[in-house]
Amino acid sequence: MSTDVRLRSSSNRLLDTLISVAPRLGASLELVELASGQHVMETGEHTAYAYFPETAVLSLITVMANGSAVEAATVGKEGFVGVALALSGTPYNSRRTVVQVPGRAWRMPSADLLDILVGHRELHEAFLRYTEALLFQVMQSGACNQLHSLGERCARWLLMTHDRVGADSFILTQRYLAIMLAVRRASVSAVAAALQRRGLINYRRGRITIRDRGGLESAACECYGRIRREYDRQFVGWSALVGA
Repeated sequence: MSTDVRLRSSSNRLLDTLISVAPRLGASLELVELASGQHVMETGEHTAYAYFPETAVLSLITVMANGSAVEAATVGKEGFVGVALALSGTPYNSRRTVVQVPGRAWRMPSADLLDILVGHRELHEAFLRYTEALLFQVMQSGACNQLHSLGERCARWLLMTHDRVGADSFILTQRYLAIMLAVRRASVSAVAAALQRRGLINYRRGRITIRDRGGLESAACECYGRIRREYDRQFVGWSALVGA
């Protein structure tokens, strides 16, 4: 389901920068409703669109030959899906992209985005700064998965999702939370129950409600703060570049 809307501003940080520099691109954007579990892109596919989430949260998934999968990174209203367009200028997708939290996103034809990035050096550099922050998230998350407890990792992930959806309650199934944390569903049930007993969250029928944000921050590892600060640092940098 999609709706054609002429966009002049957006809650998506990167998209708002884009249309402030090239407002004509607002006509190329389409508002779409993304469903939980929807596959937006598949590995090796031609990237027909770049996606800029507003209330949806998308997950970049690495899939192994045996079908097992693990999250590489999440993308919300801070950025976009389709980094190959900024890095190599090719519309190629290297990861499966799945909707982990349903909601709205703007999408733009890849060709339109490529045209503006090729013709506007400062805007292209802003997209590269976002990509640097995304790579920081990937590397920090890889270390986090090896060095920190499941409870700390789950708290970190819930905080990152809370930041992106802009609401205290959001839909999230055990299946996708297990993929995000690279554990079995039974482990997800146990850690969610532990956080619920501490009064930090409520988890019922695939819906998570954040009850104690401060307590959840205390329960999370250092990785949450480091990833958030890196995105904020890059945002300041790209805003200065384009005068946004």
